[in-house]
Amino acid sequence: MNRTFVGHYRCPEEFARCFLDGEPSRHLGHFRFGPDAVCYGSIGKGAVHPNPDGELHDALNDAVVERGAVGLSFDPDQVVNNLRFERYCNLQKQSFLSGGLANKLYYFARPILGVSVRRHFQKFRLNGWQSIPFPHWPVDRTVEQVHETILRLCVQAHDGREVPFIWFWPEGFPSCAVVTHDVETVKGRDFCSTLMDIDENFGIRSSFQLIPEKRYSLSETFIQSIRSREFEVNVHDLNHDGRLFASEAEFLDRARRINQYGRTLGAHGFRSGALYRNLAWYSALEFSYDMSVPNAAHLDPQRGGCCTVMPYFIGKILELPVTTTQDYSLFNILNEYSTDHWKRQIAQIMGKNGLASFIVHPDYVVEQRARNTYKSLLAFLAGLRSEGKMWIALPREVNQWWRARSQMKLVRQGSHWVIEGPEKHRARVAYAVLDGDRLTYELDYSERPWPREDSNVPSRSSTVIYSSARFHT
Repeated sequence: MNRTFVGHYRCPEEFARCFLDGEPSRHLGHFRFGPDAVCYGSIGKGAVHPNPDGELHDALNDAVVERGAVGLSFDPDQVVNNLRFERYCNLQKQSFLSGGLANKLYYFARPILGVSVRRHFQKFRLNGWQSIPFPHWPVDRTVEQVHETILRLCVQAHDGREVPFIWFWPEGFPSCAVVTHDVETVKGRDFCSTLMDIDENFGIRSSFQLIPEKRYSLSETFIQSIRSREFEVNVHDLNHDGRLFASEAEFLDRARRINQYGRTLGAHGFRSGALYRNLAWYSALEFSYDMSVPNAAHLDPQRGGCCTVMPYFIGKILELPVTTTQDYSLFNILNEYSTDHWKRQIAQIMGKNGLASFIVHPDYVVEQRARNTYKSLLAFLAGLRSEGKMWIALPREVNQWWRARSQMKLVRQGSHWVIEGPEKHRARVAYAVLDGDRLTYELDYSERPWPREDSNVPSRSSTVIYSSARFHT
């Protein structure tokens, strides 16, 4: 019951001993684990609630801290996976405007509808999004909060001694960002060269997700124009008609063709059109990573969200969740042409040392006002990078790193902790400590001995890179 926790922190299992205190009921529902984390699963003490905004039982009050172990009234693996895989909502229940006949009619008429007309239709379809209680918007960090609270309890269970783990990002970067471009139309395809110029001016490389059928032609010259400039090419749906997940049989047929296009293009990543998804069918996709699951899908046609700002595995596929608002929604639904909203999201993501992933369509930044907003975002990200606060990477680089990290482990070598595994030279050992009633992550830049059993936190050369809100039990 600690698999997701150990996978998140890559800490030695001796520091992550959890046991189930009580027999969870067969009823699934919502409960809290601390003041801010709304969970979905079953618990052994108290009762779950069918709605996330009801009077929720707080399972943190039931936690038992023993010497070297933590007792919980729920299985954290179940809860985390219920969130990551969106099991808390029935994704088959689609409103008339977000599925079925209306969806077919919309995609049939879409080529002749201007953005102004589509904007009104989409606002009507998204009516009531502001009142959705869960996931939290604009960024939901529930998975990180659950893991963090368990880590606090584990530190307490080890008499306040620091807990070592493998830091989330290479070279000790506090957080990460990726910039991606979904190319939807001929106009967008023809603007890709200019968009690469813009990205390069800020020293940023991005990925381009290309639709392989019907929307526009893809010449070898065009593909090479992207790759030759060290940008990335990925597959975006099949033909972006909104029907990729209409039925399992249709999906399997389309997935076969999508996989073939992926091999032809040499693409390692995939993103579905309009972020439609059914994670139960993902085993049919032959990609190394996917970028189709939103963090909190309030402004997307399919509601839900994975409630995490970190990558996670869906079987063999690594998911790089979409953690920020898409440019189209920012400009046309929220009616914002500034970076204020994006900056608020970035701050929340960095608060949990997460991945800030952006979708900016070349189709929607042709107009100067939108283009200037995008340039302001790039300038802000480049500033964070220059301050050492953010690793800006291509999606394939994040995929390579996260897969390598998933195979790393901490090994005690004499009086030291050392990292073993692929790309270990890029990894850093971090320590979780309690500073009063705050959980703090400290990243050590020196070779340091493991503290003696009778010592507190030793003197060291380290940097505090995370400090949580005050913790109460």
